[in-house]
Amino acid sequence: MTQITKAIIPVAGWGTRRLPITKSIEKCMLPIGNRPIVDYVVQDCITAGITELYFVVGEQSDQVRRYYGRNEPLEAYLERNNKLDQLEATLPGGVTVHFVTQPELGAYGTAVPVALAAAQLDSDESIVVVMGDDFIYNQDGSSEIARLIAATPEGQNSMLGVEVPHEQVSKYGVIEKTVDNEFIRIVEKPAIEDAPSNLINVSKYVLNAKTLRLIREFVAESHEGEYYITDPINQAIQAGETMKVVPARGQFLDGGTLEGWLHANQVVAGA
Repeated sequence: MTQITKAIIPVAGWGTRRLPITKSIEKCMLPIGNRPIVDYVVQDCITAGITELYFVVGEQSDQVRRYYGRNEPLEAYLERNNKLDQLEATLPGGVTVHFVTQPELGAYGTAVPVALAAAQLDSDESIVVVMGDDFIYNQDGSSEIARLIAATPEGQNSMLGVEVPHEQVSKYGVIEKTVDNEFIRIVEKPAIEDAPSNLINVSKYVLNAKTLRLIREFVAESHEGEYYITDPINQAIQAGETMKVVPARGQFLDGGTLEGWLHANQVVAGA
């Protein structure tokens, strides 16, 4: 099992599918129950033993910074009123938080924030990469990231896969794998009859240093359109790297659409 202590969490997107609410509330800060979406990701990482979080934020972003920063007047109020249990809830314990700013103008796509954060880390460690606007929910409080890390051979790569009804596969990147759960490729939004499985990619990975380097090199090159992280991942596989596909046990919840956000609130509230 790979020992991992760092996670990259991209949260720089505008969330245009959720306008107009995302004009004033950052997409990852939309509430699910009594917490923002991104905090379910953070708590999953903390439970998995992650001790350093690297948020990749937009230039306009301040809400994530404030949420994971200190609010000294609030802390003083809670202390004066002997509400120490609520005081503990205002800060994630046992982790160091870093912020990396993604420029508004320039390259865009899922590979870009990972490349920016990886450049600052510049280490030989494997790192968890998990998007900050959706999460895997386990009612028992167990960590999907912990299971992903545990299933990753030392120094190798892995990705979570989520099962969806077969009639929905055309909305997603669909994972093709071997019977031994070794990753082959991702087929983007295939026709139902062409889908290699009903297991979709939800952009939750363990990536080793070589794959992270390929992502940085990919973003440094000139491309037209979006820089999808799946492109350098496919390059890594072609270069001899391996990636384990780990089926998720929990429920995939996504606040990217109004319907998904409502459903996520119902699930978390136990409705």
